[in-house]
Amino acid sequence: MTRIVSLNANCLQSLDLSPIRNILEPILAAREIATYEQSLQFAIDYPRAPEDPRELSEIPEVRLWFVRADACYPWLPMMLDWKAGELARYAAMLVPHEFHRTEGVQYNPEALEIWLMHKIFAIAPWLERYDIPSHSRLKSMAKMFGYELDDALFDVVCAA
Repeated sequence: MTRIVSLNANCLQSLDLSPIRNILEPILAAREIATYEQSLQFAIDYPRAPEDPRELSEIPEVRLWFVRADACYPWLPMMLDWKAGELARYAAMLVPHEFHRTEGVQYNPEALEIWLMHKIFAIAPWLERYDIPSHSRLKSMAKMFGYELDDALFDVVCAA
């Protein structure tokens, strides 16, 4: 079941996390993470002048909202609808990148690697806390960005 997080200019400019909090907190309280995994999509309504060529991820107010959301919910990537492109869009809000007409989003490789490893270290124990197997999920997330994770990494992550 898809859940839509609606963000408007007022919400973004005031860094109001209530639209996402109102969706996530009941899921957490009911411990229904696995049920709603990969179900969130963002509907972002931020007015721009017709001649403004920027993508949403290039608008500071939009990016800052996502930085705050990521700080409060570092495991949020597990809840995003990957098939709808939400994981890639989320990463674009947090990782330096360039847009290419033919190749799409090109993330800064070093920044992407650091961001991805940060997510692995944050998400693995969170999933474990909810008794959700993490290795295959995190490997799939890494693969979406072109990375292969070795099983030995999880021995280190889970032991920490």
